[in-house]
Amino acid sequence: MSGEQGAAPGDAAGRAGRVPGGAAGGPAEAGAAAGEPVEAGAAGAGRAAGRREMVACLGLTALGCLLVLLAAGRDWVRVASGGVTVPTGGELSPVLTPLALAALAGVVAVLATKGAGRRIVGALVALCGAGAGLGVWSALGADGVAAWLRERNVLRGASEIPWEAVPLWPVVAGAGAALVLAGGVLTALRGTRWAGMSARYERAASTSAAEGRKAAGRDDRDLWDALDRGDDPTDSR
Repeated sequence: MSGEQGAAPGDAAGRAGRVPGGAAGGPAEAGAAAGEPVEAGAAGAGRAAGRREMVACLGLTALGCLLVLLAAGRDWVRVASGGVTVPTGGELSPVLTPLALAALAGVVAVLATKGAGRRIVGALVALCGAGAGLGVWSALGADGVAAWLRERNVLRGASEIPWEAVPLWPVVAGAGAALVLAGGVLTALRGTRWAGMSARYERAASTSAAEGRKAAGRDDRDLWDALDRGDDPTDSR
């Protein structure tokens, strides 16, 4: 009788040691459990930093697109004589508006892609920025502006119309193009480290799986506790 009583604590301790995450687990299990919060915290900090970097990069890229679009609709030339039609930036360089819109669509595409696809989108956005910069550079060529003025003001009978550039809007467009270029390059180089639109759903799925594993562990412990008490775990009463 005393042998059976002495064996019972040993059996219970052995079962407790076999329970996943039990109090009698080995040092390796305890160390792993203690290390999980540290690893989770580091991963969370990395995701937060990547999210901030992505928001800043895409925000500046979108701002650059808007600057190009704004400047393309403004007059880039002024003339001394009244009644003369003057060109806008988009008329002197027709590529500005399409490239800015394409880069703006690329900003949205960055959120929907990841991996190699995001690198490709970033490279395309950078090309849009470079093309817009070249468009700004070529827009104020003397021959191009003079030809535009002659064609649009042919009824005035003037062969040459004196003109001068409005410096503000070309500078705004150039700054916007530079932002788009920089944002595209940064996306191509570091975009694979940023989370995508599906990341939150993937994290939710992994969290649900972890909770399911914890619930299964609790069920196992309850089963062993019932056996230790001498209860029948299959009894539904």
